Parts: sequence; structure tokens; C-alpha cells
Amino acid sequence: MKTMDVTALGELLIDFAQKDTNTFEGNPGGAPCNVLAMLNKAKKKTAFIGKVGNDMFGNQLKAVIEEIGIDARGLIVDDSVRTTLAFVKFDETGDRDFSFYRNPGADMMLDESEVDLDLIKDSKIFHFGTLSMTHEGVREATKKAIACAKENGAIISFDPNLRPPLWDDLDEAREQMKAGCALCDFIKIEDEELKFMTGKDTIEEGVKDLQDAYDMKMILVTSGPKGAQVFCNGHHVYKDAFLNRNTCDTTGAGDTFCGVCLSYLCDTPFENFDEEKLADMLTHANAAASIVTTRIGALKSMPTMEEVDEYIAGYRQP
Repeated sequence: MKTMDVTALGELLIDFAQKDTNTFEGNPGGAPCNVLAMLNKAKKKTAFIGKVGNDMFGNQLKAVIEEIGIDARGLIVDDSVRTTLAFVKFDETGDRDFSFYRNPGADMMLDESEVDLDLIKDSKIFHFGTLSMTHEGVREATKKAIACAKENGAIISFDPNLRPPLWDDLDEAREQMKAGCALCDFIKIEDEELKFMTGKDTIEEGVKDLQDAYDMKMILVTSGPKGAQVFCNGHHVYKDAFLNRNTCDTTGAGDTFCGVCLSYLCDTPFENFDEEKLADMLTHANAAASIVTTRIGALKSMPTMEEVDEYIAGYRQP
């Protein structure tokens, strides 16, 4: 009997979010851990595999994920590399522009020998993204983790999470995104990432391309303020976003959305998702993502599911 709901592998870093022209505020972040943080708020048991530097940022990050309840035994603290940093500027809509300090950064230096396979063997779901596929060493670590997860019957969850500044070659980024698609059962992808990867102009065409090429059980496509849709068991369900005039930081909104959906998957087998269940999942995922956009940072800003229910019940279109 597996005791861990979701284990994720990837980046754990500090997001420095712009507050005004000359001021940035540092917040714990990194997409895989953001997903786990939301899962923890949904009362799921989670664990993280990755690497930080033995510096003020790495020690802070280790303390934060332990504080919020993510199992950190798979987190390596390395004396020889520095913790990855990301600087995030916002436009007037809250959308982001990233600059990464990661050449190298600790997250990309995870070696396959450092992957905690026992943790993966004990997990119902294994989650990863493409930031752990940008460089050869961590790519091999990711492949080893996925192989272990598959061998032990875990559901494979994938977020392509394209960040162009981190790739020397965007054709390589596309190939690694496709490699992830070939291995996963569940994917959460943004509409622009779908278009980039498939070359298709519409979401429906892009999803059909994925369905024809890969054996995915659930495909979730997010479109920011334009809502989200899911394709599963022959069903196609769309739900509007929960727009909020207090939106100030969209960092982590997609991760929050993904975490809610994985929480549903922890409780319900793929084959039991009907249109009603899929609609309920999308509604809660959209609402949770909306809440997070009203808070700076993501990892420590996730709502409880009780907060999400209250938000849905009291929501009025702005």
C-alpha cells in the first residue's frame, strides 16, 4: 500500500517579484513545489526531489517546504552550487517576464545517483516538468525517476512549463516537451505551449494532435483569464475563469490549478471521471488559481479547499 500521494521532481528556487521600479521581493517558488503546496492544502501527502545550494536561499527553501508539510528527504543541499534565482517583472495585467540566474543553478545539477527511488516507489502519482529537462545531467535524473515511477505503477503527471530563456535552442525545448508527452498519463498545458509544441492554431486541433500521437488519459488546457478545458474519457468540458479585479501576480496560478486537479486524481481513478466530475474539478481548479493571483508569491499563498468552496459560493463577476 503506497503512503505518498504525489512526489514531484524539479526546481525549487526564489522568485524575486517586482514590487516597484527599484524593489523586488523574494518568495519561495518553483513550479513542482507550487503544485505540491496546493496538494498539501488539499490534505494530500507530498514529497519533493530536487537540489538547492547550501546558502541562505537554499536553507530558507528547505525550511519553508518542511514548514508547509512537503516531505523534504529527497531534497539535496549541495555545497558546490548556488540556489537558482528567478526575477519576475509584471505588466499592467499581472503577466510576467522572467530572468533566471541559473548558469549553473542548483536545480539543474541534480544527478541521477541522487534521486530517492524509494520515495518514488511509495508514490501514487509522480509529477515533473521541463525545467528538469534543459540540461543533460538533470535530464538523466528525470528519466530515471520516471522509469522508476512507471515500473511501480504510479500515474505520470507532466507540465511542459515552457520558459524560453532557459533553452539554448527552442527546437530542443519542443523535442523535450514531446518526450514528456510520450511518458505521461496526465498533462496540464497552457494554450500557447500547446500551439508551440503542435504547431496547431486551435486548442481542439492541438489536443487532437496529442491524442493521436500519445496515450494520455487526461489533457488539461489552461488559457489564463479565458478559462480552462479538459479532455478525458471522450468528454470535453470547458469552464470560465474566475476573474478578480485584485489580481496582482499570476505566478503559480497554473501550478495551483494543476495541484487541485491532481488532488481530484488522487481520489478518483481516470475511468471514473464523467462530465459532472470533470466540471467540478475545473471549477475548483479555476477558483483556486484565481485566489492565488491576488497574493504575491505562490508556494506559501495556496488556499485551502474550504477557502475555494467559499470563494465559489460568493463569487460575483467583476
